[in-house]
Amino acid sequence: MKKKLVKQVTAFYKECFGETPQHIILSPGRINIIGEHVDYNDGYVLPAAINKYVCFAVSPNEDSKCAIVAKDIDGHYEFNVTDELKPVDKMWVNYFLGVLHQLQDREGIKGFNIVFSSTVPMGAGLSSSAAVECGFAFALNEMFGFGLSKEEIALIGQKSEHTFVGVKCGIMDQFASVFGKKNRVIKLDCNTLEHNYHKADFKEYALLLLDSRVKHTHLTSGYNDRRCEVEQGFAVLKQHYPEITTFRDCTEEMVLAVKEQLGEVNFKRCLFVVKEIQRVLDAVSALEKQDFATLGALMLETHDGLSKDYEVSCEEIDFLVDAVRNDENVLGSRMMGGGFGGCSISLVKKDAVDALIERVGSEYKEKFHIALEPYKIKIAKGTTLYTE
Repeated sequence: MKKKLVKQVTAFYKECFGETPQHIILSPGRINIIGEHVDYNDGYVLPAAINKYVCFAVSPNEDSKCAIVAKDIDGHYEFNVTDELKPVDKMWVNYFLGVLHQLQDREGIKGFNIVFSSTVPMGAGLSSSAAVECGFAFALNEMFGFGLSKEEIALIGQKSEHTFVGVKCGIMDQFASVFGKKNRVIKLDCNTLEHNYHKADFKEYALLLLDSRVKHTHLTSGYNDRRCEVEQGFAVLKQHYPEITTFRDCTEEMVLAVKEQLGEVNFKRCLFVVKEIQRVLDAVSALEKQDFATLGALMLETHDGLSKDYEVSCEEIDFLVDAVRNDENVLGSRMMGGGFGGCSISLVKKDAVDALIERVGSEYKEKFHIALEPYKIKIAKGTTLYTE
């Protein structure tokens, strides 16, 4: 799959520019085992890079012209590296412009040619946007020798999303895309960026993603609304508990004690965040003990919190989780990603995966008239130069 993608992108680059690209970069999508909507709330998350990639074929050129070709959508955009960069109407272009905007004044930068293509599904909650941002920053670093660290590449990707795309995302997606390791999940402290790796060998179980194939239009607005709500809620908590500095200093008891002052909506948001931060710590402990039953139970708790308290799920995703909730071959399942559509992630017995896909796919099609898209994924390494 990876080699096929590289071959196709390389061939298309030659077709577009009449030469062989100097560099091939692979930048992966990501999953998150647990820890949803806490990356911007100073919590911990448990993501991993996966074996679905955005592939970039790139070369610098000898003038200041830049050409970016999106193979999958037959998109093409040209500009000058010295132009004043601002967001444009073509949304896919903004992921590139937002990254370049931060590096435009660096010494040694020139024009370049890029072709890119992706096996990371768009809109499935697998962070195709972070893969694009970080892969492009990595490519610029390779072409022009900026000496960027992995952390700098992740932060550049995040800032691009904030400034040129308009989503105030946390750091998790970009961090996982850059720092991923094969067969390892990352416990990431979203406050300090301290991180450590934990073995992700699920024995006779496998991670299965079921793509609902829906993306409700209030993703961006809903996401930004949640940020405002938890910020307002934390301000109230801080008034009553001046010793706290982040949500990780809060307990459920604290949130319950100021329920009336928080108001119904902000109370539910804050309660979810505090519980979810603890669930990540419990999940790491379960992974270390290879206690997959506990891990699965925590995933289900997270989904119920996301659906009822944080209110970022939707009918289709709730259906996918409920369809496997009592299946003896499934330890746990939950919504993954920003919400309002995208994928569910489930921990399923390996020998039951195909039958589960068939059953849930049939039930889902009958209910919503949508063909379910399953993804059998493996945990892979982060953004890298392809050299094979």
